Amino acid sequence: MASANVYPPSSEFASRAYVQGMDEYRALYRTAAERPEEFWGELAEKELFWFEKWSHVFEWHPPFAKWFVGGKTNVSYNCLDRHLATHRKNKVAILWEGEPGDQRQISYQELHRLVCRFANVLKGRGLKAGDRAVIYMGMVPELPVALLACARLGVTHSVVFGGFSAEALKARIQDLEAQVVITGDGSWRRGKEVRLKDAVDEALIECPSVKDVIVLQRTGSAIAMKEGRDHWWHDLDQGASEVCPAEELDSEHPLYVLYTSGTTGKPKGIVHTTAGYLLQVTATMKWVFDLRDEDTYWCTADIGWVTGHSYIVYGPLSAGATTMMYEGAPDFPQPDRFWRLIEKYRVNIFYTSPTAIRSFIRQGDQWPNAHDLSSLRLLGSVGEPINPAAWEWYYKVIGKERCPIVDTWWQTETGAIMISAMPGAVPLKPGSGSLPQPGILCDVVDLMGKPVGDNAEGFLVIKRPWPSIARTLWRDPDRYRQQYWERIEGVYMTGDAARRDEDGYYWILGRVDDVMNVSGHRLSTMEIESALVRHPAVAEAAVVGKPHEITGQAVACFVTLKKGNWNHHELGEELRKWVAHEIGSFAKPEQIRFTDSLPKTRSGKIMRRLLREIVTSNTVAGDVTTLEDLSVVTRLSAQHDED
Repeated sequence: MASANVYPPSSEFASRAYVQGMDEYRALYRTAAERPEEFWGELAEKELFWFEKWSHVFEWHPPFAKWFVGGKTNVSYNCLDRHLATHRKNKVAILWEGEPGDQRQISYQELHRLVCRFANVLKGRGLKAGDRAVIYMGMVPELPVALLACARLGVTHSVVFGGFSAEALKARIQDLEAQVVITGDGSWRRGKEVRLKDAVDEALIECPSVKDVIVLQRTGSAIAMKEGRDHWWHDLDQGASEVCPAEELDSEHPLYVLYTSGTTGKPKGIVHTTAGYLLQVTATMKWVFDLRDEDTYWCTADIGWVTGHSYIVYGPLSAGATTMMYEGAPDFPQPDRFWRLIEKYRVNIFYTSPTAIRSFIRQGDQWPNAHDLSSLRLLGSVGEPINPAAWEWYYKVIGKERCPIVDTWWQTETGAIMISAMPGAVPLKPGSGSLPQPGILCDVVDLMGKPVGDNAEGFLVIKRPWPSIARTLWRDPDRYRQQYWERIEGVYMTGDAARRDEDGYYWILGRVDDVMNVSGHRLSTMEIESALVRHPAVAEAAVVGKPHEITGQAVACFVTLKKGNWNHHELGEELRKWVAHEIGSFAKPEQIRFTDSLPKTRSGKIMRRLLREIVTSNTVAGDVTTLEDLSVVTRLSAQHDED
């Protein structure tokens, strides 16, 4: 439902904004739509440093795009070196607080030295452009140091979220055939240690490609170190030179591979390259966040997700921002930790998820109201659609009705923000992502690719490639073509349902495939089903997303068991722990229902759509004509879950 309220930009905000007023937004959008090569070419010259200029802006052999063809640049150089000859040399680049309360303020000059030293450490282990590194760390400053050091040498990196299990880590190392793993002994979360090195040791039993493990000492707890393979970061770093020229890399050199859940059990490696990706995250830092040089900017995501890559590390540092990082949980030791940090560091731009916002609402207004949040100038939302009621609370209680909210829609595959208000130009409608960014030609269509018109639900598509688009899937170009470009002929299929209102505003309605969004983490139903079926008691499993007040969606499982005398209550608990071990604690099912059979079509396909109806309302109102056995649905609808 559209919100009745519309919030135009205040004249005070608009007067200083990067893009001022709708006329300016429309002119920018029109130029990018009508003269894309000229638009992106001029922007690339203005926003990035180049060792060698490109021969042409864009090359398109559907579905594969190349941007700034023949150009040479380096992401690490753009994020660090080019600022050293400016007033930003001594500006804070990374402002960090650990969960226990330890703090660091790292200037651009100091960050440059740290990155050069660690790049020389990697060189000393024989790593070079084209090699691969897996990074599995907590939210400490050495994590962006590792990313930027890899980028400096052209070592393609893959960050694995520190909440993933050893099994999930192993699958990603094996697929990438990484030569090095960069990790820590552990990290802090809600006062407890997350033991990272233990998970690495378990994963590496079956990862022969890994020759070196570099371990940061964070928690100081005892860990096993394998001689010849494992090295302490501080030991290697001690003698490293602080001089390391950035490699002159091709525009299309693979910067990173980020694994995301797909609709099959195997995670897919999204490949992002160098120049086009960096240009779009740099530009959107300015367009969407209206970044000023004096701002303290805080994106609360984990760097293990694309939001952290694009809007904690690469976008902010390329744009010369002070980017803030926090290691721990938002409610530790009390529910006001985020508000304390905003007050303490005078944060100006705050970018978080609807899941976090809904949990703040539940905790009560007394927690934010106890703190001075007057430094805030702009609020942002990312990860999933934000419902209008949560938007209004965020606007009134956190922003005190002063701060515009940029509700951003984008994906791991898009690399950068696709749909969002420009806060000094676009009136805001709570619950709507608002309007596309320059160069992003969206539409809402049916399965034949025909536009559905205003206020009708359809599939969100993008009609033309953009600079930060994923180039392919790691070693799987056919899957890339099939998943994104062949489902609706000739356009990029986002996998999200949406509608567009009479003002051209986009309202994102959630996933249309079998991918759930739990607390902003994209989880494949197939990945969880595969994990469940690996358990010796489970014959078959079907997983769906269930609406959840805090996390957006929760994991609901329907399980049929092998013959045996099973205690359902005990087995339910065991299966929850099993999924957490196989994938990560964030994938732990909220609900497990045991059943003799699952609803299937005559061809044997599980009808997850009916299961979604059952977990939502315990009734089935949808079409059941293709169902093989209607009694299965009747029994499941009548059954109380095992929670």
